[in-house]
Amino acid sequence: MGDSSYNNTLFTVLLILSLLLLFTTTSESTVFNVLDYGAVGNGLFDDTNAFANAWKATCASSSSSSSSPIMHVPSGKTFLVQPLEFDGPCESDTIIVEIEGNLVGPSDPSSWDCGKNDCENWICFRRVDGLRVRGHGSFDGRGQKWWDGEHEIRPNTLEIASSENVRLGDGLRFKDSPRVHIVLNSLRNAYVSDVSIEAPGSSPNTDGIRVSSCTKVHIDRSRIGTGDDCIAMIGGSSYVSISNITCGPGHGVSIGSLGKNGGYDTAEHVRVRDVVFIGATNGARIKTWQGGKGYVRDIVFERMLFHNTGNPIIIDQFYCDHAHCATSESAIEISNVTYRQILGTSRKKKIAVKLDCSETVPCRDIVFEDIHIIGIDGINADYECRNVYGRSLGDKVPRLSCLY
Repeated sequence: MGDSSYNNTLFTVLLILSLLLLFTTTSESTVFNVLDYGAVGNGLFDDTNAFANAWKATCASSSSSSSSPIMHVPSGKTFLVQPLEFDGPCESDTIIVEIEGNLVGPSDPSSWDCGKNDCENWICFRRVDGLRVRGHGSFDGRGQKWWDGEHEIRPNTLEIASSENVRLGDGLRFKDSPRVHIVLNSLRNAYVSDVSIEAPGSSPNTDGIRVSSCTKVHIDRSRIGTGDDCIAMIGGSSYVSISNITCGPGHGVSIGSLGKNGGYDTAEHVRVRDVVFIGATNGARIKTWQGGKGYVRDIVFERMLFHNTGNPIIIDQFYCDHAHCATSESAIEISNVTYRQILGTSRKKKIAVKLDCSETVPCRDIVFEDIHIIGIDGINADYECRNVYGRSLGDKVPRLSCLY
């Protein structure tokens, strides 16, 4: 009887240990550490191949009932990588890229090995549904020499393209991109949160986040300071929500530019809420080119705070980024745009609100509700209004006579 009891106890212990071992083995087998594929992480050795091979293994791995495959970039190390494209589709419904270390690009533009990429992007994920890029690591594009030189094409730091159900953030940091820091291109259901983006205010075309041809995108809880738009939405984007953002330096949160070279562009169902602008060149901006076609509609900017902002509110149907621009009677239609609960200071002594719309395609259903923007010296700021139809409600500083 004693032996039987002992045997049963021993069997139970062995069974539990076997199950624990099986679980541990299964979980560990889904983690693909770049160090295991030859990465060194000293900031000097080229770790590109190690990252490419770790990605191939991660993408080819199927998820188990308890875990998804993880490509892991460990903390405490700096990884030098050349331009890389991580292609899908992958075997697992969810793919996790966990970045705890620091990624740096080559120190000089002449050292970049772009290949087929032609230096359009540094890191690109394409056709990877269920992608999760997270961690407390950083991307340093070492952009200064790119900005100083004459380069027709400069790489974006990170592009995620042609994918669904994407998550990005959870503490990731982006710094000094040669061009745009994050590009979201042709995504459906994407959530970006808790990222910080930093580049000098003088750095050219270094947008923080650019949203292109996306639907159902939410950008939340992020700090962005760059030399161009903090966030820009360009053609084909809809159902975009932006909230809890600090912007500055930078050119604000922009819809556009749209309709360049007579192109057809659209943007609709956009909500921008709870944004603080500190020392930004612009604030809430809509910019379209003369001669363009399409529409911008159902846009809401609300609960925004401006501190020492150059142009807090702009609608510009005559946008042009070079000296000689052709005139045209056609324009992108702008309608159903609301500015609500807007407060702060403009560093321009005269113009805090500029609404410059086309005579042939005027802006319609423009609503201002509870707006109070004054000059940084306490003097009431002014406005410019052309070919705008709508109404103004509640607090009205400045008082827009063009809206009733």
